[in-house]
Amino acid sequence: MVQAPQRTAFSGPALIRLLARLTDVDVSESSQSLSDRLSQWLGWTDAIALSSALNNNPPAGAAGARAFGDAEEGECARVRTSLANAIVGDSVFAVARRRGPASHVLPQGAPVDAPVDYAVFRQRYLAMQQSMETGIGNLRGRLRGMLAARTPAMARLAVVDAVMERALSERERSLLAAVPGLLAGHFERLRQAEQQTLADAEASEDASTAMPGAWLDTFRKDMQSVLLAELDVRLQPVEGLLAALRTR
Repeated sequence: MVQAPQRTAFSGPALIRLLARLTDVDVSESSQSLSDRLSQWLGWTDAIALSSALNNNPPAGAAGARAFGDAEEGECARVRTSLANAIVGDSVFAVARRRGPASHVLPQGAPVDAPVDYAVFRQRYLAMQQSMETGIGNLRGRLRGMLAARTPAMARLAVVDAVMERALSERERSLLAAVPGLLAGHFERLRQAEQQTLADAEASEDASTAMPGAWLDTFRKDMQSVLLAELDVRLQPVEGLLAALRTR
């Protein structure tokens, strides 16, 4: 049975815990406070924009603004469900049905003798990231618009969120774009571990315990789990805006 490398327990978000377990990266708890880390991530222009958003009078809300209700809650749930279903239902990450000794290890439509190329998974992961960024970004903007049309305090929150998104989006994009590269090592370790298992089984003439291709099924499930954990991280700002809109 192919197993991922074991890591010391880490108490961070699910995405970080998964990456720490699946990769060779040594992750340690940060001793810095959130404010200290933000001060390193924000440039001086970002700091000025944030200060202005916090200290200046927010724009006045529009009269007769539409209230946040079930329809808006439903739209937010729809976006989340749609993105999660796209990850879970994607054929590249799905465990294929077994129709022969090696047919289930290949990407859909590939020749039976084709090698398994990590580039297929990397490209699909990046495509999923783009879908998440677009869908969540649009939803976040709509929620900000609803906040801005309510009370002055909520309008200020909308402005602060817009500033933070502009200031941190490039860093977020850069950090998350590195995830497929981290998983490439996990892909190779699983492949090599199975090759060793198959060689050992052949040497001992006990092929009954070997399951060619099981490593790829394991990897697909792991990559799918990482994507779902990343979706949760990307949705955190949306959850904050939703919490504000639910207040009366």
